[in-house]
Amino acid sequence: MSRKIFDESQIPPSFPSESVKVIAESIGISSLGDEVAKELAEEVTFRLKLLIQDGTKYMQHGKRKRFTSSDFDHVLKMKNIEPLYGIYSSEHIPFRFASGGGRELHFLEDKEHEITDLTSAQLPRLPLSTNIKPHWLAIDGVQPTIPENPPPVSKDIQKKDSVDPAAKLAAHAEAKDQKHIHGRGMKSIETVKVKQLATHELSAEQQLYYKEITEACVGSDEPKRGEALHSLAFDPGLHQMVPRLCTFISEGIRVNVVQKNLALLIYLMRMAKALLDNQTLYLEKYLHELVPSVMTCIVSRQLCMKPDMDNHWALRDFAARLISQICKSYNTTTNGMQTRITRVFAKCLNTGGTPLSTVYGSIAGLSELGPEVTKAFVLPKLRALSDKIEQCIDGLNAYDKNAALHIKGLLLKTVAPVLKTLRNPPDSMEDYKNDFGYLGPQLQMAVVKARQAPPPPSTPLSTSIRAITPATSRIIQQGGTMTVGAMGPRTLVVNKAVTATQQQAGQKVIIMTSRPPTPSQVFSSNEWSFP
Repeated sequence: MSRKIFDESQIPPSFPSESVKVIAESIGISSLGDEVAKELAEEVTFRLKLLIQDGTKYMQHGKRKRFTSSDFDHVLKMKNIEPLYGIYSSEHIPFRFASGGGRELHFLEDKEHEITDLTSAQLPRLPLSTNIKPHWLAIDGVQPTIPENPPPVSKDIQKKDSVDPAAKLAAHAEAKDQKHIHGRGMKSIETVKVKQLATHELSAEQQLYYKEITEACVGSDEPKRGEALHSLAFDPGLHQMVPRLCTFISEGIRVNVVQKNLALLIYLMRMAKALLDNQTLYLEKYLHELVPSVMTCIVSRQLCMKPDMDNHWALRDFAARLISQICKSYNTTTNGMQTRITRVFAKCLNTGGTPLSTVYGSIAGLSELGPEVTKAFVLPKLRALSDKIEQCIDGLNAYDKNAALHIKGLLLKTVAPVLKTLRNPPDSMEDYKNDFGYLGPQLQMAVVKARQAPPPPSTPLSTSIRAITPATSRIIQQGGTMTVGAMGPRTLVVNKAVTATQQQAGQKVIIMTSRPPTPSQVFSSNEWSFP
C-alpha cells in the first residue's frame, strides 16, 4: 500500500490517546489512565515522526514522490526494529469504511466463496512419484553414449571455441536478425548482446573424481599414481575438469617452488605431461597456467632443499621436453609462443649473473626446440659458456663444480650434432680449441664420433628396442614412445629400430610390443625414478 506525504498542517499533532487505550485493552490492560495514555501518545508520535523522516530519505534517493510501505520497512530494518509482517501488493487495496458507536473503522472486504463451488471444482493433478533410475557413468573407463550422460566434446570443437570465441555469437546472429530499422531512410541500429559470465559447476561424481585424481597424483602410493596419470592421459571425458586441473597444477608449482619440494614438483609435471598426451583435450585456453608452471621448473634458481645432492637436473630436462611438446602442438603465428619462450631462454643466457642451474635449464630448453634454435642462440654463447665452465671446475665450490659438469655434458650432447652439420671435415683439434676454448677438444671428439656413427636404418621395424645399462638413471615417456635417458656416457638411447652391430656387450635388450601401454607399464615406479 502506498500513500501520499501530506503537509504538516494536515497531520494530527499527536497520536490519539484513544488509540493507545484501544491497544492497551487488546493486550489485557483494561484501566489505563488518561495521563499515561497522553504520555504514551506523545512518545509514539515522536518515534513515528523520526521513522517517517528517515523514510523520506529513501523516497528521495529513489527519485519518487510517493512514500511507500517499503520505505518504512527499510527504516525499521536500518534501526534494527522488528519489521511489520504482512503482504505487499503493487495494486491499490480497497478499504471499506464503517462507523458506529462513536468509532470509525477501515477494513478489507472478504470475498465470500460457495462451498458447492469448492466441492465441485476439479482437483489438481497429483505430482509424479519420486523414482531412482540408475545408469552407467563409465564402463572400463569409457563413457557409454546414452541420453543420461553428456555427449563428449570433440577436440575439433574445443579448438574452434578456443581460436574463435565469437563463433557462437555469430551463429546466434545468423539465426536471429539483430538489426532493427527505425523509420524509412534511417540508419540501421545494431544491438550488441554481451554474454554474461557463467559458472560451470561440477557434478558430485566429477567432484569425487577430481578429489581422488589430485590426491592420487601427489600422494605417496606409486601404483595408484600410475593409474591416475593413465586416466588423465587416456580418458576422453575430462574437458569439463581441465580448467580446475590446470589451476591445481599452477598453484601447486607456485607453492612448492617456494617450499623447494622437488618430489611434488615432479608429480605435478607428470600431471601436466598426462594432460598434454590426452588426444581428446585441446589445452590452448589453459596455456596461460601451464606454460609459466613448466618454465618455472626449467629456469628456477633452486628447486630442492639440497641442490648439490638431489637430482633436480632430471626435472629440468623433463620440463624442457614438455615445453617443446607444447610448442609443437600449440604454436601459431598468432600467439608466437615458441618465439616468446625462446626469448626467455635467450635472456637467461645473455645475463652475466645468471645462476648455473638457470643456465642449464635454458640450454636444455633451447636444445629441445630444435637444432636451428641451438645454432642461433647457443653456439654464439658457446665460448663464454666454455670459459665459465672452466672457471667453475677449477674452483673450490662443490655445487658450482657439479653444475658445471652437468652443463658440460649437456652441451656435448646437444651442440655436437649441430657442429657436425655446420663444419666440414677434417675436424682439427686446434681449430676447435681456438673457437670454443676449454670445451673445444671434447667437442672435436664428439663431432668425430658422430661422423663415424652408422646412419639409422631406412625402414624401421614395427617394434621398439630399448638398450638398458646400469648407468641408466630414468625412463620417461615421450610422445607415446618410451625413451631411455641416462646420465652416463655409455648408455645407448634408442627410439626406433637398432641394428645388431649397435648392441653392445653386457646390455640387456627388451623388446616392446606395439600394443597400447598399460598403467603399470607407462607409469611404474622404476621408470619414473628421480634419484
